[in-house]
Amino acid sequence: MLSEFKDFIAKGNVMDLAVAVIIGGAFATIVSSMTDDLIMPIVGMIFGDVDFSGKYIVLSGEVADGASLEAAREAGANVLAWGSFVSTAINFLILAFIIFMLVRYANKVTAQFEKKEEEAAPAGPSEIDLLTEIRDALKK
Repeated sequence: MLSEFKDFIAKGNVMDLAVAVIIGGAFATIVSSMTDDLIMPIVGMIFGDVDFSGKYIVLSGEVADGASLEAAREAGANVLAWGSFVSTAINFLILAFIIFMLVRYANKVTAQFEKKEEEAAPAGPSEIDLLTEIRDALKK
């Protein structure tokens, strides 16, 4: 069992997957920062100098008017943090679009390599040509 596990780990695909997960996590952090620090402030400015990340609706509990989301949570109120959800949804859309573009590019490159391999493969004699040669050789 240990040798099978060692063979599994040594395969290139497992290492590639591990690297992809690590890079994906770092990339998600970059996209999150881009959304929170660049996109959402611009969206807030368009909608009247609004910071969406702190927007919430109090479902139950007592919260002072104008209190921040953190203060509402510390007060024990049950809040629906819809602004945070909007930011997270934008993060997801950006990541999904970038992953779509990467997969699309990878498929395009793979198709080009396969096309070149098909063109480069020498066209040998067909089965019928080989059988004809064998027949002719047997006749002699």
